[in-house]
Amino acid sequence: MDATVRDYHAQLGISPHYAEKTNLRFHASPGNLVDIGLDCYGRPQRLREDAAAAWMGMREAASAASIELLVVSAYRSAEYQVEVIQRQLATGKKIEDILTRVAAPGFSEHHSGCALDLTTPGYEAVEEAFEDSDAFTWLVANAPTHGFHLSYPRDNPYGVIYEPWHWCFSN
Repeated sequence: MDATVRDYHAQLGISPHYAEKTNLRFHASPGNLVDIGLDCYGRPQRLREDAAAAWMGMREAASAASIELLVVSAYRSAEYQVEVIQRQLATGKKIEDILTRVAAPGFSEHHSGCALDLTTPGYEAVEEAFEDSDAFTWLVANAPTHGFHLSYPRDNPYGVIYEPWHWCFSN
């Protein structure tokens, strides 16, 4: 973990032992980010080049099966992760509770440029109900063939809530 990330953690009140407590790994910012189009809110999104190619292939395969996958979020910088956490702290949430839903800066898979939060029409973004969608069923059956895996299944060892919407590319 670099000094900037340590400073972010101190500023947010995140334990210096966060990595040991969660077993989440630090992700250095990738240098090869490419555009993957707009997310479901109309914001431009990026992924690491190899993850982007895999995403495009997976999205096309889903479309061929009449499944529409929509990006909610892709690459996030450590600075953006700080802003996400600060917004939640401003609502009165405790840092311990926030860190069950949002990884600490530098430790989010989104920071690697390989993670996607996904949804499909008719489902709210980043809600557990996504697991009831045809899109989720398709992802469970097909995402691994495109190099993606569900990072935070139920009862995961990281202390992160179940996130059926969060898929990460690993090569």
